[in-house]
Amino acid sequence: MDWQTTVTELANAERAPETLWQRHQATINQQNAAFTQIKTLLTTLQTDVQALQDPSLYTSRLAATSNSALGTASATSGATLGTFSFNVTQLATAAQLNGTKVGAALSSDGNLSAVTLGTAGVATPFTAGTFTIDGKQITVATTDSLQQVFDKIASATNNAVTASYNSSPNQPTSDKITLTSANNGEIVLGSATDSSNFLQVAQLHNNGTGSITSTSALGSVRLNGALGDANLTTPITAGPNGQGSFTINGVSLSYDAANDSVQNVIDRINNSAAGVTASFNAQTNGFVLTNNTTGDVGIAVQDVTGNFLAATGLTQGTLAHGKNLLYTLNGGTTQLVSQSNTITQDSSNVTGLSVTALATGSITATVSSDTSKIQTAIQSFTTAYNAVQSYITSQSATSTDSSGNVTAGILTGDQSANDIASSLRSLSFSAVSAPGLPTSLNQLADLGLQTNGQDNTVTLADSSRLTTALTNNLASVQSLFADPTNGLAAQLNKFLTGTIGDNGSLTQHQTSLTQQSSSIDTQVANLEKTITADSARWTAEFQAMEQATAQANQELTYLSQSITNGAL
Repeated sequence: MDWQTTVTELANAERAPETLWQRHQATINQQNAAFTQIKTLLTTLQTDVQALQDPSLYTSRLAATSNSALGTASATSGATLGTFSFNVTQLATAAQLNGTKVGAALSSDGNLSAVTLGTAGVATPFTAGTFTIDGKQITVATTDSLQQVFDKIASATNNAVTASYNSSPNQPTSDKITLTSANNGEIVLGSATDSSNFLQVAQLHNNGTGSITSTSALGSVRLNGALGDANLTTPITAGPNGQGSFTINGVSLSYDAANDSVQNVIDRINNSAAGVTASFNAQTNGFVLTNNTTGDVGIAVQDVTGNFLAATGLTQGTLAHGKNLLYTLNGGTTQLVSQSNTITQDSSNVTGLSVTALATGSITATVSSDTSKIQTAIQSFTTAYNAVQSYITSQSATSTDSSGNVTAGILTGDQSANDIASSLRSLSFSAVSAPGLPTSLNQLADLGLQTNGQDNTVTLADSSRLTTALTNNLASVQSLFADPTNGLAAQLNKFLTGTIGDNGSLTQHQTSLTQQSSSIDTQVANLEKTITADSARWTAEFQAMEQATAQANQELTYLSQSITNGAL
């Protein structure tokens, strides 16, 4: 007997209920998935509802100026509505602390033989090569002294042009080179083939005469060398350990005399919270601190350890006061002041309005309600509302094929889905009762929003009604949506929280569906345990039957043989 097949068939017969259970479970899981999508769509809808419930939406503002070349304007939520005239007579500028001249002269004693081109304290290093004077080419090396260069000029021009250097302080030509023509004829400098920058670094330029002098003093600060080689008139010092420090506007800054360069310290200042920008002005041979903000405010500096600020001429510098912005408002005679070029309510007393002046002159700023932002919020709400209703409709609809077979949607006849759709429609299109809200503007239909008559979706049938309401009756629109007790947004938000919140009806319904699905898993598992036990019992019984049959057959065979052999 093929009892194994019999055991399998008995097990499959006992397993028959599982097919119905699993079909039911598949339906439950599909429903749960559909409700998950509904919950996602309702969450988006609640976000848009809460935006309409926010009072700040209705106090959002737009600001514009009459002349964008003179200034721009911006306004915060709740800014005072109206038109404001500004007459700007002075723009704000930043204060500067201009340090004294600190670059050491090329030579303090006039000994030009001790000054080589490669080590001369100029802003840009001299390069080797050739330069031309009166058509005569002079070749120089960085190892040449300044005196050797002067001698080469005289030799190349046969003494027609000679060079000199004035080391005497406090004179117009101090720390400058002068080229002089022996016959007072015009000196012509340079050619297209020059390869040395000597003439440019020495600031010698053609002037059409027989005498050419450097345009400014040549001695300058070396920004990228070590602090000890910065070519300052007063060497930089530090503390016993080589560390120095100073403060700018109360912010502490430090330097390492052995390892830092002047540029390193400048960068440290500029990256600090001192509120200034440090730089070196090669034309004045001095350092400059410029406030990062405008207005007539000072710059405070102090050496703490070492003399960095004194050596760079900043403690002896001159403060060039910044300027405040000066203006009048709405034709007034009182001069108003702003430290920056942006006029805020702190100086104008116009709530929420900021005007940034770009030039002096008269400019008008207009603040109006940002109705476009409200329109966008209403449109977002409409889109989210339609998304929920359309999805519920699609999942609840039935379809009929060409053979007349009807297929129901996964949520067809589902009371939870129907309740959500009908409650949303009822709440959204019912009249709102709020203090001061006119009956002519107490429901969405009064804003031009209408259902399409075929499903639960809504369209903006008359956009002019919405525009008119926002323009002429913004307070009522706000009350319609954002009244804290009866407003449309408040009612919808309450319903949505009660639906998709932690203890909401939809959340609980999905929990129930999940439990039902899990229960079916348990039923299947329990039945499989029973089937396994039954199969084992059936197998044991069939095996026992086979053994008994085999024993009986064996005994029959013995008896038959005994009879044949005459033993019985």
